[in-house]
Amino acid sequence: MRKVIAAINMTLDGFCDHTAGFFADGELHNHYSDLLNNAGILLYGRTTYQLMQFWQTLLKNPSDEKSMNDFAISIDKIEKLVFSNTLKDTGWDTAKIANRPLDEEVLELKQQSGKDIFIGSRSLIIQLLNSNLIDEFQICIHPVIEGQGMPLFDQIKKRVFFKLIKTKSLTSGATVFHYVPTREETTNR
Repeated sequence: MRKVIAAINMTLDGFCDHTAGFFADGELHNHYSDLLNNAGILLYGRTTYQLMQFWQTLLKNPSDEKSMNDFAISIDKIEKLVFSNTLKDTGWDTAKIANRPLDEEVLELKQQSGKDIFIGSRSLIIQLLNSNLIDEFQICIHPVIEGQGMPLFDQIKKRVFFKLIKTKSLTSGATVFHYVPTREETTNR
C-alpha cells in the first residue's frame, strides 16, 4: 500500500504561501528534487499547479543554477494529477486533470503498488487531513516570520496528534520535520 505524504514549505508563523516568505537555495531545491525522484505521483490543486508550471520554462531555457535545472527535470518527469473545476488542459505532458473527487482518487491510488503519493497543495492537504488520509507530513519550516499569507492549517475539523519521526536541518536554517499522525483525536479544544 502506498503512503500519502504531504510535503510543503511553511514559515515559522505558519504561513505557506508559495509566492512569499521562503528562500529557495540549492540545498532546498536538491531536497525537493530527491523527494520527487522517489515519489510515484504528485497531487496538486489548480492554484499551486499553475505556480509550478514555471519550472517548464527552465527545461527550454536552463538557469545558471544547476539545482534549479535539476528540480525542473524532476518535476517534469513525475506524474501529476491536478484537482480543478475550472482548468480544461494542463499544458504539461506528465499532468492530467482528475475526473473524480479527491478522496476517491486518493483511496484508489493508495491501493495501487508503486512509489508514494505526494501532496504539494495547501487546499488538498487540508481536505485530506480532514478525511484522515494523510500518512506523513514533511513540513519544511523556514526561519522567517511573514506576518501574513495563507495559514497552512486552516479550516481543520478536528484535533490530530502527531509523532516526530525524523528531522533534517538545512544550512539556510530551514528544518524539515517528518511527522506521522497518531490518529488520536480529542473533541475538547
